[in-house]
Formats: sequence, structure tokens, C-alpha cells
Amino acid sequence: MIKHLQDTFTLNNGVEMPGFGLGVYKVEDGSVAEEAVRTALENGYRSIDTASFYDNEKGVGEGIKNSGIPRDDVFLTSKVWNDEQGYTSTKQAFQRSIDKLGTDYLDLYLIHWPVKDTFVETWKAMEELYREGKVRAIGVSNFHVQHLEKLFANAEIISAVNQVEFHPHLTQEGLRAFCHQHNIQLEAWSPLKRGQLLEEDIIQTIAKKYGKSAAQVILRWDIQHDVITIPKSITKERIIANADIFDFSLTDEEMNQIDAMNQNDRSGSNPDSFD
Repeated sequence: MIKHLQDTFTLNNGVEMPGFGLGVYKVEDGSVAEEAVRTALENGYRSIDTASFYDNEKGVGEGIKNSGIPRDDVFLTSKVWNDEQGYTSTKQAFQRSIDKLGTDYLDLYLIHWPVKDTFVETWKAMEELYREGKVRAIGVSNFHVQHLEKLFANAEIISAVNQVEFHPHLTQEGLRAFCHQHNIQLEAWSPLKRGQLLEEDIIQTIAKKYGKSAAQVILRWDIQHDVITIPKSITKERIIANADIFDFSLTDEEMNQIDAMNQNDRSGSNPDSFD
């Protein structure tokens, strides 16, 4: 379990990835994205997660550049979108992403969704990008077990990360066990279920005990499950508060209480029906 904002997990290829970072889904490109990223980095964050679909890679790149933090000290993730998938188009999408980001490499490149007819070819392109040193690690997002098994059957390199929706209403126990068995690091998007969990009685009770916010309790639950977590925010106060989770610990009983909130309920799409 990470104990500091800049602590890392070792991925299956030996690359160190921070266990906590900033997500920028639906963050407006330009000055809004630039300021959010710069603020996060100035306040100790070292991992930024974007995607071509978010249409804010240019602002993210500007935020990194203007933060004063060396590029090599920032773990930068982007993703290839559904209509960019396929062998040749993935290579082209990657180049567009790094051009917008103002960098010549990514730390992590993910397949955004398992588009059934193309993700195997997409992965072949990503394996080549990895071998060429343009990406330090490659992985997937929103992959169920069956998608990972299909990828295993056709891949030479095992995915380093699986970024999925994960929160107390969607604890993904089977998928977590499978990823742990195969040394694939789980990463959580929408860890707060887009704000839908903040009024839950169990969360509120635990938050009052520790003098923390409901969001901080949920994010703490994530990291105690050894799940990399990337909450989104654009305000300085919340960016700082989200990372203020390393001065308390949830008990085993509290972890179990939060685990028991599972409803297998998603705020986003189900990968089985999203294509």
C-alpha cells in the first residue's frame, strides 16, 4: 500500500507508476486543463491521466510544461479511442497524442475500450510502440476478464494496467482477483461514482470519525485496496484535499463495511455493451 502521494507501484515490466494521480475527463481544453494539471503538479502530484477522446491533451501538455516539473518526473498516460483503433490508425493516433501533449513519449498508453473487432490489432501496434521505446508501459481500460483472456491469446506482452470503473458500489472482486493473479495493476476511474457516493451514511459516519470528507474516505479505501486512483478535479482546494489521505487509515472492519456497499452498479457504460 502506498504511504505518500508520490509513492509508486511496480508494474509487471518493472516501471514505477504513482499510486495516485489526477484524471482530466471532461476537463475543458486550454487554460482550464492547463491550470488543473499545473496546480496538481505544483502540489505534489506526479501522475496525469488523459485520453485522445477527452480532447484536452494540448492543455494537459501545457500544464506539465508550465509547472516547472521536469517531464521525466511526471507519469503521463493517454488512451487510443474506439474509432482510432486498428494497427495503422493506432500508430497515427499515438503520434497525434504526443504531438498535442508536446512530448516524444508516453509513460503509459491504454486501449480505451475493448472494441471487439479491432482491439487485438490495436494491441499489436501498441506492442511495437513499446518495443520502439515510445511508450514505457502499455495497458487497457474497461476490459472484463473475457476481453483480457482474448488479448492473452493473441499478445506477446501482457497488459501492465487495467483501468476500470471502481468504487464502493462497483467493487469488481472477480476482475480484481483475475488481474492480481496475472500481475496486472488495477486502476480506478470514477472512484467517487461522479459524486453519487458522498451522502452514503456509512461513508459519512467514517468521515466524521476521522475528521475527513466523504471523498477522502473513499479515496483512502481505494489505496488500501492497492488500486491506483485518479480522481478528477479542476479546483485547487479539491485537488489538494483529494490527496490529503495519507494521515489516517481505515480499520479492517471499516474496509469490510465499505466493501459491503457493493451493488455491481455502474455510473458509466458496461464494456460488454459499449462498442
